[in-house]
Amino acid sequence: MNLSPVTLQGEYVRLEPLSEAHHEALTQAGLDPDLWQWIPFRVTTREEMLHYIRKTLDAQTRGTEIPFATVEPASGRVVGSTRYMNIDAPNRHVEIGSTWIAQPWQRTAVNTEAKYLMLRHAFETMDCIRVELKTDSMNQRSRNAIARIGAKEEGVFRNHMLTWSGRIRHSVYFSIIDSEWPLVKADLEAKLKKAPQNRS
Repeated sequence: MNLSPVTLQGEYVRLEPLSEAHHEALTQAGLDPDLWQWIPFRVTTREEMLHYIRKTLDAQTRGTEIPFATVEPASGRVVGSTRYMNIDAPNRHVEIGSTWIAQPWQRTAVNTEAKYLMLRHAFETMDCIRVELKTDSMNQRSRNAIARIGAKEEGVFRNHMLTWSGRIRHSVYFSIIDSEWPLVKADLEAKLKKAPQNRS
């Protein structure tokens, strides 16, 4: 499994290897409290954003994560972040997660194409046999979005983790496996072709 940082280029989004150079842009895009409502941790200050970046870069060094800055190609503006995480190279599977996108770019083609690029790279370059996604059981919008890209709901991990607010989170797990990827790929490509003015 190739775990090297890589840039994934699409029409509506570019996923580029995350670095500390993205700190200022991510701070400008990512301190909206609403972005962290359903994420177990939250980022509210410049200092916390720097810690967020450094923590995932440390995980990348250990071979368990590959983080990206999410960039709008037309403007060059950083609009969010996402990553491969919980990488299990011996068993050839990864999770796509820790995804957030600034409000103006939500419900656009940005997230759909980002998932498409990451799934394509996972199955066709990293040679994965399974890609996982999970979300808070209370986050119905995210559950719908994950199902919409073609992932299958597998079940709920009860009392899975404590969130920044102290609430006990149940996590809903989804997956796509290698045999399903051709149909999922075709469906995502059809969705992106229909995306009007950067909206999917």
